Amino acid sequence: MARYKLTLAYDGSNFYGSQRQAGRRTVQGELEKALTKLGWKGRSILLSGRTDSGVHATGQVASADLDWLHTESDLLRALNSLLPADMAVQSVETVNPQFHPRFDAVSRTYCYRLFCNAVRDPLRERFAWRLAAPVVFTLLQETAALFIGTHDFSAFGSPTTPKGTTVRTVMKAVWSQTAADEWQFEVQADAFLYRMVRRMVFVQTAVAQGKAAAEDIARSLARQAAAESRSALPAGLAPAHGLTLVAVEYRS
Repeated sequence: MARYKLTLAYDGSNFYGSQRQAGRRTVQGELEKALTKLGWKGRSILLSGRTDSGVHATGQVASADLDWLHTESDLLRALNSLLPADMAVQSVETVNPQFHPRFDAVSRTYCYRLFCNAVRDPLRERFAWRLAAPVVFTLLQETAALFIGTHDFSAFGSPTTPKGTTVRTVMKAVWSQTAADEWQFEVQADAFLYRMVRRMVFVQTAVAQGKAAAEDIARSLARQAAAESRSALPAGLAPAHGLTLVAVEYRS
């Protein structure tokens, strides 16, 4: 019996998120079905974290204990032959039996894509949020810088446990222009609150479209931010389909 670290990519469009749900098609459920056909007898795989319905991944991490008499490359090929077309194992690695993809992670990185066009673009809109009104790129850059450091992100998401903290440390938050009308937000943190990145993107685009002030973001990030500071931000979330989990990092 060995523990395997599995790095996954998936198109989240037709999944009800990553975490197993009764009667729902999920990433965990599909991976467990494939593993079962290879002799896996566990009750549940472990995941580095949950992604919501519609969210994509190129670097989700799972682990499973399996009696496998062949190579890691053989396991990768075997799993991919059994998985549906909208998900695949990118790499397989034998790890320490105590490895936990969630609790051993030191950071996670997400990317969010958006573009501005008054006309629908069905192909791009599968993986990016279309905004009809333009954004000011310099304002996106300025607001992203406000998130760097350790802050109370209670205005941007919910804790992952009932009594969990809303304080998170963001190491990287940067926008880049990837096409004439397209931008990408890359954010790395020690951990994320539920829906935190989608909320961050929504508020930043509101500032970049002149619908909110950057000063309201700064005030909302104070460790003891007053309720009125948090409520000054516009309500809403960026759509799930623009978001991709791209990497989970571990100590070597």
